[in-house]
Amino acid sequence: MEYGKVKIKNQTSYELTQEMMTPNITIENKNILLFHTHSCESYTPSEKYQYNQTGTFRTTDLNFSVARVGTELEKQLRQYNYNVIHNLDYHDYPSYNGSYTRSLETVEKILEQNPSDVIIDIHRDAVGSRSDYAPTVKIGDSDEAAQIMFVIGTNGGGLWHPNWNQNLKFAIKIQEKAEEMYPGLFKPIMLTNSRYNQHAGKFASIMEIGATGNTLEQCLNSMKYLAKVMNEVIQ
Repeated sequence: MEYGKVKIKNQTSYELTQEMMTPNITIENKNILLFHTHSCESYTPSEKYQYNQTGTFRTTDLNFSVARVGTELEKQLRQYNYNVIHNLDYHDYPSYNGSYTRSLETVEKILEQNPSDVIIDIHRDAVGSRSDYAPTVKIGDSDEAAQIMFVIGTNGGGLWHPNWNQNLKFAIKIQEKAEEMYPGLFKPIMLTNSRYNQHAGKFASIMEIGATGNTLEQCLNSMKYLAKVMNEVIQ
């Protein structure tokens, strides 16, 4: 599926119409909530970022996991004067099972005090068949940035999720702007049957930053460009 230059891998039985893909949304609440269902997901160690693994491409040291990527996005977005809440709770440690149940509790608690429409669960692409898989894009002459992928859930699996189409429109709106500013920063949007707690917000998504083969540097780099894109869309 394609909407303009935005590609969508549709893993559901929904037939996406032009109307369903048209990103005709207005973001009125400019608060942004960042969190991590899989807080310990990490990357290929580099000279600059060596760390102790506590599992395969996992670490409880949040200075080297996806949590550090979230901190970078928070920093970049704050430069544009957004109110950003970045939650650093562990949701996949000591137990990986039940991560989504725990992260939903966290998100719902935060939203009671801080209503936010834009809610992003930051992950890294799970370990696939190749641990050296490192999707990158060159920006400018020399900047190597890890590619980003939106994962958007639906109610295709049977769970209550009335606003999934809004979430998809948000992802398309962001990605459409990214294709204009930094072509190739995003991989195709993945539309799935699972819900992934995305019923909790108006514009909720998973963003997978890089994969196991990427370095933390490449992922931190991406956040600079992602924040610029998000600011263009949300401002």
